[in-house]
Amino acid sequence: MASFNVGLDRDGPGLLYRDILRGEDAQIAAIIDVITAVSPDILVLQKFDFDHDLLALKAFAAQLKQDGPNYPHIFATLPNSGMFTGLDMDGDGYLGDPSDAQGFGSFAGSGGLAILSRFPIAQADVKDFSAFLWADLPGAIPSHTDAGVFPSDAAFAIQRLSTTSHLDVPVLLPGGGRLLLWTMYATPPVFDGPEDRNGRRNHDETLFWLKYANGELPWQPDDFPFVLLGGLNLDPVDGAGRSDALLRLLSDPRVQDVQPASSAGRQVSEQQGGVNNTHRGDPALDTADWPDQPGRPGNMRVDYVLPSADLTVINSGVHWPADGTADAASTHRLVWVDIAF
Repeated sequence: MASFNVGLDRDGPGLLYRDILRGEDAQIAAIIDVITAVSPDILVLQKFDFDHDLLALKAFAAQLKQDGPNYPHIFATLPNSGMFTGLDMDGDGYLGDPSDAQGFGSFAGSGGLAILSRFPIAQADVKDFSAFLWADLPGAIPSHTDAGVFPSDAAFAIQRLSTTSHLDVPVLLPGGGRLLLWTMYATPPVFDGPEDRNGRRNHDETLFWLKYANGELPWQPDDFPFVLLGGLNLDPVDGAGRSDALLRLLSDPRVQDVQPASSAGRQVSEQQGGVNNTHRGDPALDTADWPDQPGRPGNMRVDYVLPSADLTVINSGVHWPADGTADAASTHRLVWVDIAF
């Protein structure tokens, strides 16, 4: 199992498909090299532009097949990112910019989720929670100001919880069993003001999975093993954000946090120590290599693969080559966990 934020969100629709077909894009080639090196059986991608016929995803899978692993089964749905609302969703007084979509994005399908699998996907049984309203989440902490709900009652009335998507995707395993992929890509808990809209939304996007597992939502989870994976966009101890829901998730007895790690993550952090002196977590667990600035934590753990407690974990890791060969692929690193059935 693997999760990888590939950063393949282009400036307009169709551009990712064009770049894949041309075969000249250095980032795409580097991403293929990373995936080939790890060769997971099931791979969830974040920040991969969606198109209705999955042309870009099909072309990407075909390119992978030429150079590395074969993924005959693919899946993606229209994300909330880039979905037009017609309202001022971030309270900046302007309409129609990427922040006024249901999730940040300049066009419908921008920066979606995609799944590549060696095993069949039970597409008819997929549960897509992406239309679930933020206001309907039990225990939610939406942003308020002295004037009331932020940015407005009208905006919050239509605000979906998912920045991108929340999905429960069944994969059919050899022998007849099923494995559920619980996946999402959450908003970064920054780029807002004192109302902390993004920080609160990030918290509640993770809280969703705890409520789902508890049976507190309109849907009931099926009784199969699951792996919760994707971009939670929050470090348990470093950086901005509200860590309560994440810490509850990581300590939940239904979930295994095996803490995938890399030695290169620690080495990079040590090299940056002269600039970055606020990092508190174990740098071996970091999954994102971000520019370092004085007084900021720098690299962080923001990508996760969390198997359910009834799965047997064989091994895990963060694919972070010490020679820097993954740098051209993404600012994020591929996170993987080996499980046995």
